[in-house]
This record gives sequence, C-alpha cells and structure tokens, in this order.
Amino acid sequence: MLVLFETAAGYAIFKVLNEKKLQEVDSLWKEFETPEKANKIVKLKHFEKFQDTTEALAASTALVEGKLSKNLKKILKKIVAKDAHEQLAVADAKLGGVIKDKLNLSCIHSPMVTELMRGIRSQIEGLITGLPSREMAAMCLGLAHSLSRYKLKFSPDKVDTMIIQAISLLDDLDKELNNYIMRCREWYGWHFPELGKIITDNLTYCKCVRKVGDRSNFASSDVSDILPEEIEEDVKAAAEISMGTEVSEEDINNIIHLCDQVIEISEYRTQLYDYLKNRMMAIAPNLTVMVGELVGARLIAHAGSLLNLAKHPASTVQLLGAEKALFRALKTKRDTPKFGLIYHASLVGQTNTKNKGKISRMLAAKTALTIRYDALGEDTSAEMGAENRLKVETRLRLLEERGLRRISGTGKALAKTDKYQNKSEVKIFDPSGDSTLPAVSKKRKIQEVEEPDAEVAVKAKKFKAEMKEETTVEDDEPVKKKKKKKDKEKQADEEEVLNEEPPTSPTVENTEKKKKKKKKMKNEDED
Repeated sequence: MLVLFETAAGYAIFKVLNEKKLQEVDSLWKEFETPEKANKIVKLKHFEKFQDTTEALAASTALVEGKLSKNLKKILKKIVAKDAHEQLAVADAKLGGVIKDKLNLSCIHSPMVTELMRGIRSQIEGLITGLPSREMAAMCLGLAHSLSRYKLKFSPDKVDTMIIQAISLLDDLDKELNNYIMRCREWYGWHFPELGKIITDNLTYCKCVRKVGDRSNFASSDVSDILPEEIEEDVKAAAEISMGTEVSEEDINNIIHLCDQVIEISEYRTQLYDYLKNRMMAIAPNLTVMVGELVGARLIAHAGSLLNLAKHPASTVQLLGAEKALFRALKTKRDTPKFGLIYHASLVGQTNTKNKGKISRMLAAKTALTIRYDALGEDTSAEMGAENRLKVETRLRLLEERGLRRISGTGKALAKTDKYQNKSEVKIFDPSGDSTLPAVSKKRKIQEVEEPDAEVAVKAKKFKAEMKEETTVEDDEPVKKKKKKKDKEKQADEEEVLNEEPPTSPTVENTEKKKKKKKKMKNEDED
C-alpha cells in the first residue's frame, strides 16, 4: 500500500512495510511513539518539494476544494503508475474519487488511514530526511498566512461586511447629526430664538442660517429658494422684533461653519442610504421586500453575516435585538418579549397593539424563509418575498376584520382584488374614570341605596296620615259637640242602672231590712 501525504514543503509518498499492524487501529499510535518504530511501519518513497510559496498556495487551495493539481497529477503518473496494482491511501475521500476517475488508481479512505496519517504527522521530521525543523516551521507559517489572505480575498461572504459597515455608519451619522443640529439651534437661538419655532425642519434651518447669518440681514436677503413665501414673511417680521442678544461676526462665522458641517453630513447620509438600499437589493432582495432595507441590514449586522442569519430559526429572528429583555423575563419569571428588531418593520407598524405579536410571529416565519432563499439559493429575483408579503398582508386584513376565512392558495388573488381599508375604532371618553373617591363594593352600594329609599317611604306615609287626620278633625268639630252631651246622658243612665242592680252581699240585705222597718214605722204613725 502507498500513502499520499501533503505537507507545507511538498508532496510525500510513503510505502507501507507492515500492513498487518495497520489492522489494529486502536493501538496503531504505539507504533509511532519514536522515529525508529515509525521507520519500521512506513518508508519514504518519493518527496516532491515546492519551489516557492505561490506553488504551495496553489496546491493547498486545490486540495481544500478537492481538486487535482497539475503538479500532483505528474507525480502520481510517474511514481504510483509503476505500482498500479497497489492501493493509494488518501486523507480526503473527495480527492480520492477524482484520482480514481482521472488516473484509474484504486484509492482508499478509512479510519485506519486517518490514524496512519496522524502517526506520520507526529514523526514527519524523522521520516523525511534532508528537511530541517526550522525550515519546515517557516514554510508552515508562510503558507498559513498566504492561505488566510486568499480566503479573505475570495470569500463569497465578504460582501456582507459592506452592509454591516454601512448600517453601522448610518446609525453613527444619525447620532452625530442630532447632536450637531441640537447644538446649532441652541447656539443660534441666543441671537434669534424665534427662528427655531417658525422653521421646524433641521436641514432648512441650517441652510437658512448659513445663507443669512446675522438676523439683521433677513430684511434685505432673499430666502425664497429655501423657504415658502408665507414662512419667509413670518421670519422677516420676527427678525425685526426679535428678543435675542447681539453677537459678533466671529460667533456668526463659527455658527455658519457648524451649519456647513450639518449640511455636508446630511448629504452624505442620503448618499450612504442609497448605497445601502442598492446593496441590499443585490444581496438579499427577498429580505428587503419583506421587512425593508434598514431592518434587513440590522438583522444581518446583528447575526454577523447573511449565512449566519439563515441558520437561525424563525423564533430567534423574531427576538433578535431583544436578548436582554428575554433573559431578564426568564430570570424574573415574567412574560417574554414578542419582538426585537423586527418591530420596526412596516407590516408590524400597521397593526394595532392587540395583533402586533401575531403579525410579528408570522412575519418572522416568512422572513426566515426568504433569508434562506437569499443565502442558499441561486435565483436573485424577489418574487418569493413579494408572495410572502402578500400572505402576511392578507393575514393582517383578516385579523383586523376578525374574519374566519382561511388563507389558501387563492390568498394572492384575494389580496389583489380586495382593496385594503384600515378601520379604526372611535372610543368615547368615560368621565367616571376621573373620580378620586375610594372604590366601594357593590353590596354596600346597594344597601346604602335601599336604606334612604325606605326612610323616604316611611316619612311619606306619616305625612299622608297626618294630613288625613287634620282634614277629618276640621270636618267633624260640630258633630263632636253634639256627641259630648249624649255621652254625658249615657254615663248618668249607666250609673243609675248600676245602683238599681240587686246586691248579692249580706250588707245589702241588712240595708233592705232597715228600709222595711222604717216604712212600717211611718205607716203606724199615720194610723
């Protein structure tokens, strides 16, 4: 068996002396503990040294790509073709297949061959004679630098770095512009404070200040190319009655220089935005159609590259940019966030607060598909992104209309025929929410309402009864006078009846006997 071994110095072909020991793969490393033992297993048959670093780089790049270089092809024809009946052990199975097709040599690649290559590499200095270790180390270092430089130069993913740098610079320019404009307004506001309220646009403000300078020049200067006529008249009128302080020419010159810087940075920002837009449409057209160039570029920058972003699942794409909030929610056992950088997409911004989570989840799923299509597909059209955007818009319309229609293959036709109308709900202000009184339970409120009602009803009944009594008293006064006389007569008769009743006690009988005796005495006297 022959072994093809590649080094930074050149190609080496070894002859295996004892093939029986190669069968014990687990204990093969023991045979390469020392150079003496290694020479008993393999022997150097031929070594082809590279002429310079350029040839070494060409050979190594061909091996990395699994191709057969011209130099290696010549060596195999000269040396290995003589022993065509023997097998050739190679480290790369893809390279072995190419050698077999072009040179008709039987190649072998197995775990035994991998372990053999590892043993040869450990004792390469003792197996290859006439090659000092210092020279070998220098060749390895030079080839490593050249190979790294080649990969960096011809990397297919290197275009992503342009997008990452552009979006980072765009964010930095926005921050610097805000700081410069705020400083310019505050600085010139000491001289002409009314101008800041009249002109709200920052770029127009700086152009106007740069052209006019001192506020006394507004009356004689023409600013019609910058401002409309109405605003120009207001500015001139405000300049005549301004309450600002007087400043020197040197101060005005410094303010004008700052305005120049703001205008130049603004122009460069628009140019950079156009460059980023064109670059995104060239590299990731479907992603740009789905979420826009700014959000797409921020997603790529956050992931590191378009290929890394394509490896993320849809749930990760949805939460990219909200990692701190996610881990804080998991730590405190609260609700996790529903969106990250994808929140700034136009489709999420169109929805109401209730449906933002659903739309962001669906948009992240479709965006993940478009990212993989852009990163791994060969087609550069944006048709897939447009179709997925239509599906998301149809779903958005269904959620807002609260319909029950299913999204099927006819979703594209529905999206084209139906016109989108955003229906906003008008809510009426509830003044009961402004009350500062403490909340009272319903049962207590019912009792408090029933008690005063009962008291009012009782008072009403008493008042009616009193009114009836007063009316009956006034009507029956003469009748009562007559009744009093009759009542006195009745009482007298009753007393007489009580006196006439027969006594039942013994005292009453004694009185009757006495009366009879008196009558007899009267009768006798008369006689």
